[in-house]
Amino acid sequence: MEMLTEYLSKGFMVMLAISMPCVLTAAAIGLVVGIIQAVTQVQEQTIAAAPKIFAVFLVIIIGGMGFIKLLTNLFTEGMALAFNTVPKNDSFVLPADYYKYTTPFEGEMKDSFRNQDDINTLMKNPGKVPYIDKGQKIKYDTAPRAPMPKGNFVEINKMLGR
Repeated sequence: MEMLTEYLSKGFMVMLAISMPCVLTAAAIGLVVGIIQAVTQVQEQTIAAAPKIFAVFLVIIIGGMGFIKLLTNLFTEGMALAFNTVPKNDSFVLPADYYKYTTPFEGEMKDSFRNQDDINTLMKNPGKVPYIDKGQKIKYDTAPRAPMPKGNFVEINKMLGR
């Protein structure tokens, strides 16, 4: 678990290392243009956009190879972690009978087969679908479509007697 958190923290640091120069450049250009607009009393909002775009574009061009190298190193480390370290670590592998003693989605999922005896009863009576009550059984009606529609899969099977 600590390997995952360590790798995630490295990912966040790479994200900050790539985005921070662009954000700081845009903020600095915005501050300079804002001061110039305050001095000259030209209050046009679109004036600051062009210098910001140009400056951020220059930062991306200048630092692009460094950004790519940071991302490549992070990706390589992630693949080495996923394919070399994790499979060799026994603490990441669940035992074969893990779900025998746990019910991970017990509160979320409704188990409709709890009151059935066992799997042998179900196998001996293949025609009987084990519903708890008749209200759970899905009723198939004709599909609401244009006149003379082609039947869906259930309707075609009913017509053919399957």
